[in-house]
Amino acid sequence: MQKQSSRLALGAAGVTVVLWASAFVSIRSAGAAYSPGALALGRLLAGSLVLGAVLLARREGLPPRAAWPGIAVSGLLWFGVYMVVLNWGEQEVDAGTAAMVVNIGPILIALLGARFLKESLPPRLLAGMAVSFAGAVAVGLSMSAGSSGGHASVLGVLLCLLAAVAYAGGVVAQKPALAHGSALQVTTFGCLVGTVACLPFAGQLVEEAGRAPLSATLNMLYLGVFPTALAFTTWAYALARTTAGRMGATTYAVPALVVLLAWVLLGELPGLLTLAGGALCLAGVAVSRSRLRTSAAAGTAEST
Repeated sequence: MQKQSSRLALGAAGVTVVLWASAFVSIRSAGAAYSPGALALGRLLAGSLVLGAVLLARREGLPPRAAWPGIAVSGLLWFGVYMVVLNWGEQEVDAGTAAMVVNIGPILIALLGARFLKESLPPRLLAGMAVSFAGAVAVGLSMSAGSSGGHASVLGVLLCLLAAVAYAGGVVAQKPALAHGSALQVTTFGCLVGTVACLPFAGQLVEEAGRAPLSATLNMLYLGVFPTALAFTTWAYALARTTAGRMGATTYAVPALVVLLAWVLLGELPGLLTLAGGALCLAGVAVSRSRLRTSAAAGTAEST
């Protein structure tokens, strides 16, 4: 039973990583027609509608009172601040620089998890994160070098840094909430909190939706339904069954998958440095999670 639960959690984490990587392509289209706040609100509205409908269909109701502090903080930081600030930051810096800065997030998750959740920092996890971060830097450098319009303003770097901090804080706040509420409850109400926080951008969303091309609006809806509603729920399911540090390390697979998707869907042939960086990202994830496969006792101790 424990082994089956671990496999389900790993599968859920895999769904999350693939969908978050796919968001790269959609953000390119939607971000060209929607401002950062409007894009975040539109994405969150779509996600909230889908999650709310599923919650009602399953009749799960409101989460317990003990889950609300974590839901409120993660909703504000991760669903609200993170999405707006990252959209804004990616308009101020090139994609490669954004990828490098935001990818300090998993490192911050591990450190905050050790400080506030009393999680351990095993050597394999730290080694795997170091390898993956080196890979993310390699991918970021190759993307910046290959971009004719590459740039990196101080404001943009600071915004991406803030996004990384908000992401890490949101994950660490969400973990305790999952001890009291289900993955669907925590995700649904976290998304609703983020939606409320982004309501000041409602005017921009209405105005921009009126002139945006259909493809941009469809991509915004895709972001809300799949990388938000589905991927954040599968993330919460997996997070409830492992440590925040290990889940954060798993997201280092995203840069490698982005390279692959850009190659397949956009025809962007990756260079040797990009391929090497992607391979390092995947190798680091494998190292960071290898303890779960090699030690059943460790897997039992680390699952909740």
